[in-house]
Amino acid sequence: MARRGISGAQEAEQFLRPKLANLGDPFQMGEMETAVERILRAADEVESVCIYGDYDVDGVSSVTLLHEVLDAYGIEHACFIPVRTKEGYGLSKMGIEHALAGCKRPPSLLITVDCGTTSVQEVDQLRQMGIDVIILDHHEPGAKGRPNACAVVNAKLEENSELTYLCSAGVVFKLAHALLKRRRLPDFNLKEKLDVVAVATVSDIVPLVHENRLLTRAGLRLLGQQRGNAGLRALAEVTGLQLPISSGNVAFRIGPRINAAGRMDSPRDALELLTTADEQRAALLAGNLEDYNKARQNEEERIREEALQLLQEKYGGGKNDHVIVLGSHHWHPGVVGIVASTFMRRFQKPCFIISIDDDGNGKGSGRSIPGISLVEALHACRDFIVAGGGHDMAAGLEIREEMIESFRRKFDEYVKMHSSPEMFRPELMIDTEVSFDELGADILDAYELLEPFGNSNPQPLFMSRGVMLSSAPRRVGNNHLRLYLRQGLRELGAIYFHAADRQLPPPPWDIAFTIDRNVWKGRSYLAMTIQDLRPAQSSS
Repeated sequence: MARRGISGAQEAEQFLRPKLANLGDPFQMGEMETAVERILRAADEVESVCIYGDYDVDGVSSVTLLHEVLDAYGIEHACFIPVRTKEGYGLSKMGIEHALAGCKRPPSLLITVDCGTTSVQEVDQLRQMGIDVIILDHHEPGAKGRPNACAVVNAKLEENSELTYLCSAGVVFKLAHALLKRRRLPDFNLKEKLDVVAVATVSDIVPLVHENRLLTRAGLRLLGQQRGNAGLRALAEVTGLQLPISSGNVAFRIGPRINAAGRMDSPRDALELLTTADEQRAALLAGNLEDYNKARQNEEERIREEALQLLQEKYGGGKNDHVIVLGSHHWHPGVVGIVASTFMRRFQKPCFIISIDDDGNGKGSGRSIPGISLVEALHACRDFIVAGGGHDMAAGLEIREEMIESFRRKFDEYVKMHSSPEMFRPELMIDTEVSFDELGADILDAYELLEPFGNSNPQPLFMSRGVMLSSAPRRVGNNHLRLYLRQGLRELGAIYFHAADRQLPPPPWDIAFTIDRNVWKGRSYLAMTIQDLRPAQSSS
């Protein structure tokens, strides 16, 4: 806790045992009062409302939660999520046309979730049509400023707000809390919706601090109790999740399957999964998402191999560059973001991977290293792109094919000017050194009070020295190793992901690892995951 800036008994207690009673007043968010008044007026005047979201986990979860809230208030509404390759990201002319066409009667209010903050022209278009707009978002504002919406509930448009860490599902939760404070609903339990908020918060990699930590912890507990959202329960069943359900389970099992539907152009299957109460239908849709995820994995592997070959052939492996920018006509736009993330981690460089259509229009996803803001970089490169935006660490862009090389050079120049050599050298930050004798199963009860782990509260990284192998490494899965390790008289099993093809040095080793609880046939034991290893070195 000290390494995470937690000090003092009161602060430690709030961190280790957060309580929903400590949630702040939702009306502290800017323009929340206006948003609540407009939605309650829609209820009182029997208006039609359209919810417009994004196709990733946060967007689908936000639409799901807002749908259930409006439903509870008896507000007629339709939900719309754009298809990535047809209607693009966020509010678009085509997306608006399709969203409005899906409403039973013309809506007088459109609410965007997880998009809209930069959609100045689109909001003006809706207002000219006589449709009011409320924006619930967490993205950075654009150069054109605040859209002319009735309300823009986004902490990033405020000065000195403490709530900039919220994802969009967290913003919708705040709105729901505010609505319930203004007009209570005795049969609507907002706490029973926190599993959806938790999945969005973990999957969107926003900081797990303050209220995010509180909401996520409560939501994971709900998911582990097999209550709450029927679709999430079905996904947990399909993926074989065992208790306890951690943020890591959500990040690597549940989130990618919801995302896969949007990446493979079927986001409405994910939305239906999270909004259905029919358990049989949920099981069928969860199976569909599992199939989408397998297709996504196959596409990802193909693009990664082609991109590596292109990087080597065109840029000599990128050894002399500060960035990686690659594009192709053969890459699925829904998968390039995952490949960009893989390349960023592998090469420790900011990266954009771009899918180019038959008309020469490119859509790319970028991932960055700490210290390099993609939002600021895109602004510096604005003369070479059609559009771009997102977060400091993850962003998207639209670009013409003939401008990609010019953009790459300008992006490289920007990163070179705003970086230092140390930023390109990946490091593992060890929390503490331990011996195997200290790693009994009883440590897990205290250790789990530190959860949920994620952005700004990383899983503690341990180190042990002079570790030997008890038996030869065994290959498991596609590319993983099962290791049986010994230090002194104590032996522990470990998994080393993506290491089957790695040439391991001869032991003894110093190992960096994380720990988790595994449950097998009702028995709990400590599981170790190797993050890296090196030949053993003297502690001096």
